[in-house]
Amino acid sequence: MTVNDQAAFDAWKQHGSPSRQDIELVTTQMLRDSHPGYHITRTKRSSCDVMGYADAGHASKTLQDAAGYDALREYTSSGTKCCDPWLLPFCNRFTPDAGAGILRDQIRFCRWAYSWNDYDFIIYEIGYLDSYGNLAKQFYILAPADDNVKGVHHGQVDALILAAGAWTKTLHQEIYVFDDASWSKSAEMFKSVQGFSWDDVVQAPSLKVNLMKDVLSFFDNRELYASMRVPWKRGVILHGVPGNGKTLSIKALVNSLAARQPPIPSLIVKSFDSICNGSKYAMRSMFSHARAMAPCLLIFEDLDSLVEDKTRSYFFNEVDGLQSNEGILMVGSTNHLGNLDASITKRPSRFDRKFHFKLPEEPERVAYCRQWAGKYVDKAAVDFPDELCHVIAKLTEGFSFAYLKELFIASLLILARGDEGTGIETNGHKNGTDVDRDCVKSPAVVEVEAALTQEDGADVEEPRTKDEQSDKSTPEKAKRAMPEVEIPESLADNELLKVILREARLLWDQMDNSEDGDEDKGTDTENK
Repeated sequence: MTVNDQAAFDAWKQHGSPSRQDIELVTTQMLRDSHPGYHITRTKRSSCDVMGYADAGHASKTLQDAAGYDALREYTSSGTKCCDPWLLPFCNRFTPDAGAGILRDQIRFCRWAYSWNDYDFIIYEIGYLDSYGNLAKQFYILAPADDNVKGVHHGQVDALILAAGAWTKTLHQEIYVFDDASWSKSAEMFKSVQGFSWDDVVQAPSLKVNLMKDVLSFFDNRELYASMRVPWKRGVILHGVPGNGKTLSIKALVNSLAARQPPIPSLIVKSFDSICNGSKYAMRSMFSHARAMAPCLLIFEDLDSLVEDKTRSYFFNEVDGLQSNEGILMVGSTNHLGNLDASITKRPSRFDRKFHFKLPEEPERVAYCRQWAGKYVDKAAVDFPDELCHVIAKLTEGFSFAYLKELFIASLLILARGDEGTGIETNGHKNGTDVDRDCVKSPAVVEVEAALTQEDGADVEEPRTKDEQSDKSTPEKAKRAMPEVEIPESLADNELLKVILREARLLWDQMDNSEDGDEDKGTDTENK
């Protein structure tokens, strides 16, 4: 370690504990003192990730650990694995992998020898915790004070920043996420949406086709918008009860746009919270970046919880485009359309079209069951004939896609494990639902419920006396009865059906099945 390097590292350690007002300014002066004859330029990782640029092969870097190194060494799990191989295609229940894990350094101070475009630099990578406990990362690019210095800037450094900045702006299998009043790239979120396509979206054909057409045609018709002299911007709202495909449709949108040439980037807004500068600052920062990224897809999940009364007008000003919002397609989702202000839901040019994701009808439930059946076509352990899809679809009237998914996961897990104490025997005998094998009709569901109540030890409500009934201030909502199902004789011994009958009953009891259930009563305008 040279004397100058030691001086820089000693100064850094000395500066680490006392209170300070401007760590960037102090660090710049620290490096000037320790590196005379060098020009110093400060930049930030969020807009110019020179390290990521080198990792991508556009430059070379070598860690000079003799110059001093400070980092937080962190352990992370090497991955997750599905709890059962049968359920790997769909399972969302994971257990930690037993592998060795991964070690990563959260760098606070290090020096790199950096080469780009046949020019050598020194780059100090320095991170510190700001007053809110967040890690701020700065790069200090040092270059010889030679003929490339023009005024206060260095030509080679500026060229590097331009190249690395353009690369940084581009998404590389990432999604931009806005949270804590700042944008960050998320490779993890990008991975989480991979593998989803429009083929995975089971919806009423009219809704699916119109949504795809509305969104995808927007990016195909920039010239048409210009010829009509209307702003090239648009907004749509996806609304409906939870668990009916809004998020899955957004994932399919993200993937279909990422596959275009050139790709259309996706930006997701998680919150407008900003402890330091407030929600208006966060909104302004969010839209400013979205405009710089246009054309792009700008996603507001749970839109009703993002925009508060006190900032609604400011949000409208940004949406209406006091600055240009050319090329921005906004997609907002909500489970509670009624909670959104009418100035959002009933004024075109902000969110122009609404798509209502309703509870799936029987054809959609059949199609969803067939998706699951297709995964087990070659697995002898699971007998999943097409005839079973129709029976399950009739049995699950009133189920959302989320409840259908839970029904399949829970049932397949039980079948795979051959759980004891559930009343299920995998040798073809009684499973607690007592399917009649001599005729084609199953017993009434109320009888099934009685059998399950006895078996599970569930609490049974005693009949109330007239006095107790009169004391009840609010009458109970009428509950919908679970459908009775015709069981074909060919399915009487089907073990999967036995488990599904049982689990469907349990899920039915968890759902809100009142006659005026908690469905989205929003205006159905998607096909008008």
